[in-house]
Amino acid sequence: MKVVVVESPAKAKTINKYLGSGYEVLASFGHVRDLPAKDGSVRPDEDFAMSWEVDTASRKRISDIANALKGADELILATDPDREGEAISWHVLDVLRQKKAIRKDVPVRRVLFNAITKDAVTAAMAIPRDIDQPLVDAYLARRALDYLVGFTLSPILWRKLPGSRSAGRVQSVALRIVCDRESEIEKFKPDEYWSVEAKLAQNGKSFLARLYAVDGKKTDKLAIKTGENAAELKALIEAGQFNVAAVDKKPTKRNPYAPFTTSSLQQDASSRLGLSPSRTMQIAQRLYEDGLITYMRTDAVQMSPEGIAMARSAIGKLYGGDYLPEKARIYQTKAKNAQEAHEAIRPTDMFKKPENLQLDADRAKLYGLIWRRTLASQMKSAEIDRTTVDIAVNVPGRAVELRAIGSVVTFPGFLALYGVEAKSDEEEVDEDSRELPALAVGDKPTLQAVDIEQHFTQPPPRYSEASLIKKMEELGIGRPSTYAATLTTLKDRDYVKLEGKALHPEDRGRIVTAFLESFFNRYVEYGFTAGLEEQLDQVSAGEIDYKTVLRDFWTEFSRHTAEIKDLRVTEVLDALNDLLQDHIFPPKPDGGDRRLCPTCGTGQLSLKLGKYGAFIGCSNYPECKHTMQLSDAATGQSSEAAAGDGILGTDPESGEEVHLKTGRFGPYVQLGDGKEPKRSSLPKGWEPAALTLDKALQLLSLPRDVGLHPDGGLPIVAGLGRYGPFILHDGKYANLPDVEEIFTVGLNRAVDLLAQKAAGGFKRAGTVAAIATFEHDNGPITVRGGKYGPYVNQGKINATLPKDLPPEAVTLDQALALIAARAEATGTKVKKAPAKKAAAKKPAAAKKAPAKKAAPKKIVADEDVPF
Repeated sequence: MKVVVVESPAKAKTINKYLGSGYEVLASFGHVRDLPAKDGSVRPDEDFAMSWEVDTASRKRISDIANALKGADELILATDPDREGEAISWHVLDVLRQKKAIRKDVPVRRVLFNAITKDAVTAAMAIPRDIDQPLVDAYLARRALDYLVGFTLSPILWRKLPGSRSAGRVQSVALRIVCDRESEIEKFKPDEYWSVEAKLAQNGKSFLARLYAVDGKKTDKLAIKTGENAAELKALIEAGQFNVAAVDKKPTKRNPYAPFTTSSLQQDASSRLGLSPSRTMQIAQRLYEDGLITYMRTDAVQMSPEGIAMARSAIGKLYGGDYLPEKARIYQTKAKNAQEAHEAIRPTDMFKKPENLQLDADRAKLYGLIWRRTLASQMKSAEIDRTTVDIAVNVPGRAVELRAIGSVVTFPGFLALYGVEAKSDEEEVDEDSRELPALAVGDKPTLQAVDIEQHFTQPPPRYSEASLIKKMEELGIGRPSTYAATLTTLKDRDYVKLEGKALHPEDRGRIVTAFLESFFNRYVEYGFTAGLEEQLDQVSAGEIDYKTVLRDFWTEFSRHTAEIKDLRVTEVLDALNDLLQDHIFPPKPDGGDRRLCPTCGTGQLSLKLGKYGAFIGCSNYPECKHTMQLSDAATGQSSEAAAGDGILGTDPESGEEVHLKTGRFGPYVQLGDGKEPKRSSLPKGWEPAALTLDKALQLLSLPRDVGLHPDGGLPIVAGLGRYGPFILHDGKYANLPDVEEIFTVGLNRAVDLLAQKAAGGFKRAGTVAAIATFEHDNGPITVRGGKYGPYVNQGKINATLPKDLPPEAVTLDQALALIAARAEATGTKVKKAPAKKAAAKKPAAAKKAPAKKAAPKKIVADEDVPF
């Protein structure tokens, strides 16, 4: 018997079917051990010794593998064909050897297959190799570096910048890219310019021509600065006669795109399908495990010879010989020292058309994109005739020239299958996309209209997830397996937010970036990070020793951090004030001192650090208590917000003044100026400028008595809390859908809402409809939505779904893994269904040893450390 180890149960099931009865295929469920998230896991003073920890669930996996090896005659490690896969195999083997669970006479082999098909798996079994130690060394170096950077920088952040979460070797550089773009946008000063375009007609067909030259001087995009100049040129054109002076026709070709790499797949799936990088990788993982595509973490663009041959065969059959070039197209990988899987992402069978497969909507869309891109990469180029027409405008004493450009696709080639991505509404129309009528030298087109339009230059666009991945790839920051995880980390830690498709840096992210640029600039430089990646690639290639890389890095890094630890907070704030000045202290329209306190008129505004993060305060504190949120200052609303602070009126009952104020947590109203005055924050959506005295008094009157509950006679009150408007009865809350309802909700409505909450509450999970249900020998498994997020349930075991796993995408294998891990962590046994008579085994449970509390396993992105 030969024991085969892979990562996932789905992969194990498929491969077991291919290999037959002579093999036992087991899943490790990913990494079986990791560095504990605590000091001392990597020890530079001991030549970078590393302490690994096997979590509770993984102990069970290792035990299963060890038991299978007792009668085995070979161990085959068949994890994924990339650096992470190599590391998983190394970890499994190392743990087994430490446990002495593998006999010395049992051979150990490593096999690689790029696709989960019978041919690929059986071919791989015929050419085993040893574990690639340089690849493992590169993994060890990355993990050590990520740990040392994260566990050294993050505590400094926590002490110097309360409210900050963490820093990471790649994470912080990716964040800097987003913040640098935001700074460019803030500093951008738009320039006015005008366009002049004539609408002409020839033989009844209209076309557009732009102003190209005046008096022999070309007019580029920004040449016409004023409306007066544009109007003058319009009048010249309207007064002239038109004559075609030159016609230039040039045949051009547009070549197809290379097959997908990980990054290009994430980019295209985002722009064409609207899928986030993390969602794209989840779907691609399922397609890979289903045997439909090759391995999806790769920086290679070339296809195997059999893949190319299959693609050409499919093109010939599906589209005909006209679309098939004489020779196969060969693409070359641009990435230096590519260390991921060594083939592009492609379908395993090109003849499996997307519409003929039974797939859910997301898998069908992504498979279709991969299928089209792969076939298109081997098709003929598109042939396009590009025409440029120069038109002279005959005006006495002036020389005015117009130019019209158009193109016609004479042969679509690959575009018939994989068209160019459509432009968004904000993008300018490409002149090349226009079609011109037949024009010849000497033709005299007629004028229909002349349009002039004012424009302003635009700042560079914010990064989308797709364009950020492209930028990281261009700079050499990170690797294919880490892009999606890096973006997820930035969003999860509230360093960036996604609005539409644009990534906006949060104030927390900008402050962290400014701090790192001020005091750790070398380690967030693009060139330094890319250079370190190249060194790690050299380790993968066996060219340098990984501990040499670690020593060189740690010597300088540890010295630098030791110096920064003694920095005073005031020094940090002074640096941040200077670096973020344009963001948090925007220039005033009157040119006055941008940092002058609007309340006391003498103090200077500055960043302040509180328990919950940064805010703006006055240097004259405590005499002046002026504060404001960073977001208000950043949007230029600080002056207006401060000016809006004041007295709204007088409370007719108490005679005290009602104040509108702005604090570090936003605007609020206050009754009087006593020692502990009554206050209420403004609800979300309420603008301070529109607040009236009546509305303020309503807020200050909260909580409001609604009435006595008919069952029991206890009071029901309505109020405004941290999570929005609510009603409260006997210690139980129910949300109100609208803020206005706090002031209007009646007794019947309140009783009804409380009853609905009681009927649908978290403790009555049985009333919540299942999102998905699976039949299993140990009883049904359901996927449900709960108060604390979606979860899977079997019997009395509930296991929360990971944030990146949508409930509708959960498979039976994933559900079983989550339930098993939860059962191990809690010491709970999964009860078998009655038909299996599991109750007979109950006495054995009495011998169970007391459960030990194991440290929870941290799932760590390849280029990041959890904090």
